[in-house]
Amino acid sequence: MTATTLETTVHPAVAGGLVLEVTNVSIQTPSITSITFGDPLGEALPPYVPGSHLVVQYGAGANAYSLTGSGSAPFEYTISVLRVEGSAGGSLAMHGLAVGDRVHVSRPRSAFAPAANAKHHLLIAAGIGITPVLSHARFAAEWGAAASLIYCYRPGEGAHVAEARELLGEGLTECHNRGSFQEVLTEKLTTQKLGTHLYVCGPAAFMDSVLEQARDLGWPKGLLHSEAFGAADLDEGQPFAVNLARSGIRLEVPAGVSLLDTLEKAGKTIPNMCRKGICGECVLPVLRGTPHHRDLYLSDQEKAENTTMMCCVSRSLDEELELDL
Repeated sequence: MTATTLETTVHPAVAGGLVLEVTNVSIQTPSITSITFGDPLGEALPPYVPGSHLVVQYGAGANAYSLTGSGSAPFEYTISVLRVEGSAGGSLAMHGLAVGDRVHVSRPRSAFAPAANAKHHLLIAAGIGITPVLSHARFAAEWGAAASLIYCYRPGEGAHVAEARELLGEGLTECHNRGSFQEVLTEKLTTQKLGTHLYVCGPAAFMDSVLEQARDLGWPKGLLHSEAFGAADLDEGQPFAVNLARSGIRLEVPAGVSLLDTLEKAGKTIPNMCRKGICGECVLPVLRGTPHHRDLYLSDQEKAENTTMMCCVSRSLDEELELDL
């Protein structure tokens, strides 16, 4: 690995954040590497709630990665990153970091916090989805909260397995194929005590399957929590028009072209990061019309209100939308 120069232009997603130094790099699996950041002067870092993520700038881009610590009085932040060939470049940049490199990062953000009133925390992870779930497990161990984990991974591809075993003991169930996972999942979903909350992280199809099965077995929606790191493939959608009220501009959004791409092509600068409907950076206010929400960020209530939309993936159910832009 070679030293990386600190970017002089700060990405909007990390503006107002921190400059941290890489203090450790460790190999978890052939495709997953953990990177630890600390304050260059050794000062304490802002605490965070379990399940939080950190946005890290790489070149002109930025991406969000789950923190694996408990968040209590941290002097370091650790992320684990799956190397994805052919991606936008974030994972390759993270794997290229070396001790001593400095990076711009956001302050920790949370959308996957543990429920304070949970009687038990049922954690479910697949693959790299272990990262925010491990944060929950650390928190539960530190505070004596009841927790168990179903961890599904391919043999030889499990990150943080030793830590999960140490944290959860008999509360950890490891699965290496779909059949054994399904058997364990069904048993766990039907034997939990009242007040148990379920938390799941993994590929979109995996999470959808777990949540659907839980709902079918009568789990209330308020007890189900998920953290997405990858959106399902979306169709190209129907064409629509958008009026920008403050700009006095009308734009056509063709099928297969996102509203975000259309706005950028028209010279509008829209803060954005993941471009997958996950991070929430590209939210825009809607004045008129009904958005076709396809993101994973807004709550069901926010989507029903139709006053905001994520322009990277969402489109319009009407022929025309009007935005406060």
